[in-house]
Amino acid sequence: MNSYETLSAYYDRFTDDVGYADWADFFERLFAREGMQPKLVLDLACGTGSLTRILADHGYEMIGVDASPEMLMQAMQNTMDCAPRPLFLNQRMEKLDLYGTVDVCLCCLDSVNYVTEPEVLQKAFERVHLFLEPKTGLFVFDVNTPEKFARMDGNSYVREDEDVFCVWQAAVEDGLCAYQFDIFERDGDAWTRAQETHEERIYTVEQLTAMLEKAGFSEIKTYGDQSFAPVRGGEDRIYFTARKRD
Repeated sequence: MNSYETLSAYYDRFTDDVGYADWADFFERLFAREGMQPKLVLDLACGTGSLTRILADHGYEMIGVDASPEMLMQAMQNTMDCAPRPLFLNQRMEKLDLYGTVDVCLCCLDSVNYVTEPEVLQKAFERVHLFLEPKTGLFVFDVNTPEKFARMDGNSYVREDEDVFCVWQAAVEDGLCAYQFDIFERDGDAWTRAQETHEERIYTVEQLTAMLEKAGFSEIKTYGDQSFAPVRGGEDRIYFTARKRD
C-alpha cells in the first residue's frame, strides 16, 4: 500500500477538480437503479473524506476507512460539522473489520488499483463481502483501465497552487504504474522539497470479475465512466457493481 504522509496535506488542494458532488449524484442514481434505499454506507479508502462528507450531508450514516492516518486526520477535520459525524477507522482494505454489516460499500477514485498485489485484493474483496448486509448488500468500485494507463505512460503532470508546486510523472512497467511526486512549498524566501512514490496495479475486467466471483459476489455489472452505458472499450474509468446474495 502507498503512503500519503506528505501528499495528504495538499491532497484536497490538488484534487479540487474531481467533482465529488457528481460522484455522489451518480451513486444515488445507482442506488435507485438497484432498487435500494441504503442507510449505512461504507466509504472504503475514503481519503480526506470529501465524498464521505457529501453523502453524510445527504442523510446517509457513513463509515470511512483508510490505511493512511494522515488522510484520516484530514477527513476528521473535513467532517467536524456533520451531524451525525461519520465514524472513521484506520484499516487496510484486506484487514477490514467492522462492528456489523453495511448496506453499501463504495471504493472510489481507483483505490482498487492501489492494491498492487492481486492476492491482497482478493482478500480485500472477501472482507467487503463479509461485512455487507446479507441478501441485499451492494459493492461499488471503480478502476483505471489498461487503456488509460497506456495513455499516461511517460507523461508528466503539474499542479500549482499558492506557494505550492507539485510535479509527477507516470511510468508503466510489468503491469504497474509508478508515480513519482515532487512537492515544493515556499517557506519564506526558500523552497522545501518532499518526494513520494505511489504505485497502481493494472487490472482487467476479466481479472476483477473472477476475483469478485471467488469472493462470493454475484450479479456483477460494469459501466462506463459515471454512466449506465455498457463498457465499449477505450474508457478511462470503469465502474463495477456486485451483490451479496447469501
